[in-house]
Amino acid sequence: MELVFLGVLFLLMAVALVSGFPVAFALPGSAIITVGLAAGAGYMFEGDITAYFAQDGPKQWLSAGVTNFRSLYWIVERDTLIAIPLFIFMGIMLQRSKIAEDLLVAMAQLFGPIPGGLGISVVFVGALLAATTGIVGATVIAMGLISLPAMLRNNYSKSLATGTICASGTLGQIIPPSIVLIILADQLSSAADQASTARKALYKEATGEFSMPSQFDVVSASAGDMFMGALIPGAILVGLYMLYILIIAWIKPSMAPPVPYEGEYDAKFVRNILLALVPPLTLIFVVLGSIILGIATVNQAGSIGAVGAMIMAGYRLHRGGWSTFIPAFIAIVSLIVIAYLLSNHSLNVRNIQNEGDRQAIFYAAIAVGALLFAVAWSAWRVHKINDTLKEVMIETAKTTSMVFIILIGAAMLTSAFRAFGGEELVKHYLTGLPGGFWTQFLVVMLVIFLLGFFLDFIEIAVVVVPIVAPILLANPEANITAVWLGVMIGLNIQTSFLTPPFGFALFYLRGVADKVVKTMDIYKGAVVFICLQLVGLAIAGYFPVLVNYLPNRTHLLSETAPPPINPKLQRCLEDYAIAEYASDETNIRSAITKAQGLNIAYLPEDLQQTYDRSTADAAKSFELMEKIAVAKQALNDYMPEYEPAHRNVRGIEKSISRLSADIKALEEEIRNLTYTAGDNSEASAAMSAEIEAKKLEQEQLKATIPDSWTATREKYTELNNELTKARRNYYNVTDTAYQASQDLQKIIAATAELKAFRPQIDMLAESITHAPKDMAMDTIKAVEGRLGDIAGASSIKSSLSKARRALKKDDSEEGRAKAMDHQKDAIDKYVAEMAWRERAEKELAPELTTYDSAIANTVGLRSQPRLTDAQAKQVAMCQASHRDISLNF
Repeated sequence: MELVFLGVLFLLMAVALVSGFPVAFALPGSAIITVGLAAGAGYMFEGDITAYFAQDGPKQWLSAGVTNFRSLYWIVERDTLIAIPLFIFMGIMLQRSKIAEDLLVAMAQLFGPIPGGLGISVVFVGALLAATTGIVGATVIAMGLISLPAMLRNNYSKSLATGTICASGTLGQIIPPSIVLIILADQLSSAADQASTARKALYKEATGEFSMPSQFDVVSASAGDMFMGALIPGAILVGLYMLYILIIAWIKPSMAPPVPYEGEYDAKFVRNILLALVPPLTLIFVVLGSIILGIATVNQAGSIGAVGAMIMAGYRLHRGGWSTFIPAFIAIVSLIVIAYLLSNHSLNVRNIQNEGDRQAIFYAAIAVGALLFAVAWSAWRVHKINDTLKEVMIETAKTTSMVFIILIGAAMLTSAFRAFGGEELVKHYLTGLPGGFWTQFLVVMLVIFLLGFFLDFIEIAVVVVPIVAPILLANPEANITAVWLGVMIGLNIQTSFLTPPFGFALFYLRGVADKVVKTMDIYKGAVVFICLQLVGLAIAGYFPVLVNYLPNRTHLLSETAPPPINPKLQRCLEDYAIAEYASDETNIRSAITKAQGLNIAYLPEDLQQTYDRSTADAAKSFELMEKIAVAKQALNDYMPEYEPAHRNVRGIEKSISRLSADIKALEEEIRNLTYTAGDNSEASAAMSAEIEAKKLEQEQLKATIPDSWTATREKYTELNNELTKARRNYYNVTDTAYQASQDLQKIIAATAELKAFRPQIDMLAESITHAPKDMAMDTIKAVEGRLGDIAGASSIKSSLSKARRALKKDDSEEGRAKAMDHQKDAIDKYVAEMAWRERAEKELAPELTTYDSAIANTVGLRSQPRLTDAQAKQVAMCQASHRDISLNF
């Protein structure tokens, strides 16, 4: 019966959407009606409202709905959604202030004289508008009103002109900042959590171990990661569109003839072009650049974009007069002053160090005030001129409300879908497909592509993604990242605006196009660009590095980047270290040998022993790395034999597991039938027979598992453990070796600080001799604390601690005399310490610095505080490719 109500759910949703019922109400309405029908039918026929639910009942479903509502509006962790109204405001403001129109006209004048140039300018402007507005309807309508008449007037092919405009208008779906990417990031963050839980359970089931190594965990995605991941695929789409238009103009010039510029190429032309291009390009750079460079979060960048769009609208809407650009000028100067002060001073009012910081904060406050004045002035202009601000805010509120209501409705629909067992049904279907992950992925992509013929991008993103994404992300076979999956879905969803018969971009253009343009012309033009989008989708799918590289690189170069010792970086860092050992072996060995021959006889004995041990361990690193290479090669050599057996057995075990789930469901159904309908021997017997058949099938499947599987698996486990052991030995030895060298360098580097500390030790004699007990103890303790901050001064500190304890134990003259003895002992230790430190500072420190630079990228790689830029880029490239980890499960 659950499947019946699942069909009712889809039927109601399909009828509501096809009849034109608002999506925001069709999704939750379908869920509410279906859940109500199922609960009512269960109560009437079975006496239990949960009888026709596969999991959870209506009470749990209602609780899930409340939880989803709360998570959308009140949970801080989902504050990414705040960026949606900010970017919507920015886009609508730029469109209503006619900045987008100026951009189109300027680009047409600039590129028109080139064959196909007008079409290329439309694509280029579409990309720029996508990065500033991100709203498909506004972009298509604007370009349809301005560019389409010009293209037709200059004898452009109707299908090429309309296809170019429609396709360019949809670029806002994939080129950041994009509302689609923000919604996908929000949905995928939840999906990644579910996938992580599922993968850990799979690892435990396969290996019997309770904790899964962190390097096998699912890589989630934030909105910023999605933006960076979509940049290169978006640029590839733009390039494909432009290349197609150029080829058409070259093969058949009559379809895309050049359009000569009728005006003069003078200073006025240059001024108009710069004024139309520079501000939007600057806004794009500031918004996206601040995210990519880690300066601002997505929400902060959205705020920057909204304010920047309003300032630009302020001077664009203001006609004539010397004051046109004053607000923009004040804002630019204020930002330059603030940036200068930030780069040269600390503007934290709680951390004022000197008079310079105090003055910097004062000037920054003035600059912020000037910036607020410029924003307020621009807002007043936008408000007074044609009541633009009010219209933009109303439109923003409408669009934002629509998005959020759809999100809530989709959450309710998804909960109902799960309640009727739809998620398990999809999971069993996908995991049961032959061909593994890539078959599952292609089926999901095909379904999303087909849904694009009928549904809007938001419905696809919020209904389909939560169901299929956890299944795809949990699969260790391809081990894809959430960013890559999100960008692939985003590229696929983009086609929903172009695919007939319900492509929204086609209808937007049809609404503003001249009657001479037939609907079939628009459809014919869109088909070619749909194919180009699918080519772009295939390129991004085949080369995941195009998507994953930028997010990885930004993460590894950010202030919050993980240190090299992070387990998730070890595979790529191992490859980097092997290459460094191979390319610089002579210099590394020479540096280690030279370090072993240094004169350290004057160092304290414990430091001598530690140093000798560390250089010996550094020399052993080559041998230990060679053992890693041997163990890795042995494992790789065994893979051709092990991999087919592993996949075969795991496939059989999955089939057995699915049969166990079916048997469990049938047994539950028999119990429910007995409980609700009494003795129904005929139905129970039929289900019992089915259970026996499935158990027999299980036994037959178990019999197909090769007898050699246990030995095959044990050999793989043994080889894998050998590799793990070799790596662990290398890490233990090299980390300790490098840390010992670093500790010695820190001790020597603290010589000057310790040298300046002598007066503080000497003054303790006066306190110990004459000061009251408590005061003397406090003074000694304060000196101890300061000594504790100086590397290698623990022996001196220990003597002072003994002096303080002696004073605490006995305040008599005898006790103070003992304390003085300890103080003198501290001075003796100080003198001895300074003697070897000052010599080491001159003789040993330069040699240790040279030694450190020679081994930092090999022996000391994991001990560095962070990766260098070159290392981060190489590791980011290494991590950008997907790696099959299924053999570990």
